[in-house]
Parts: sequence; structure tokens; C-alpha cells
Amino acid sequence: MKTKTKVIIAIVVILALVLTGVIVYWEITHGNRRLIDTKNRFDRAVVALPNGEVVEGKLSSWLDFNNSDVIQVTINGKTYLTHYANVCLIDD
Repeated sequence: MKTKTKVIIAIVVILALVLTGVIVYWEITHGNRRLIDTKNRFDRAVVALPNGEVVEGKLSSWLDFNNSDVIQVTINGKTYLTHYANVCLIDD
């Protein structure tokens, strides 16, 4: 195999690894807001608290967990960890 071909293959492999790392990093740091998928973007949230209070406001971030019914939402700088049934995410 020629040297040019080996260099090109090496560059392609390195770029593929870097791109995979970027995508994984994005998904970890942005909750369910995927790099390509735009369906998981929400602007506001409503959370029902155990004491009967309802919190509504601008959604800073949200994160669900694999194999779990738990969701973490941050509204107006305050983070809530609760069951899916207690949260409504709204896309304006």
C-alpha cells in the first residue's frame, strides 16, 4: 500500500473517532438534546410537587435517566428530581 493511502486512511479513522467523541460529549452535557435531533427541545416546564404546589417557568435544562422513570428539570435556576408523571415539558 502506498504511503499516501495509509495517511488518508489514518486521517479518516482519526476524524471518525473525534466526531464520535463530540457527539457523545454533546449528548451527555445537553441531556436529551441530541446534536441532530431537534424534537427534544423544550422551553418551559410545569412540575407538580408532593405538597400540592405547582412550579412553572423557563426550562434551563432537563435530563432523563436510562431504565428509570425519573426526570431532572431545572426551572429558573432551581433543580427538581421527580417522576415523569409530575412533569410537563412545553415547546413554545
